Amino acid sequence: MAIETIHVYLPEEAVDCWFPVRAEHIRDDLYRILDDAPDDPVWEFGKGDIVRCRIQKLGTGMTFEDGLVAFEKTN
Repeated sequence: MAIETIHVYLPEEAVDCWFPVRAEHIRDDLYRILDDAPDDPVWEFGKGDIVRCRIQKLGTGMTFEDGLVAFEKTN
């Protein structure tokens, strides 16, 4: 079981934000979220959800890095 960091969207924030979470890589672009979602901030997906991820630029100001971003729930 490979554990990786993926990023989950925070839909209630004033600007686009993603939160890093631990996820189990299932296969291809599918991951199972392992971390519990806190009450604040609110996550788009939660613990146990199987999500599709894609590479996306994440960062602030002048610093951007590629990160795995959850974009679709599959279960």
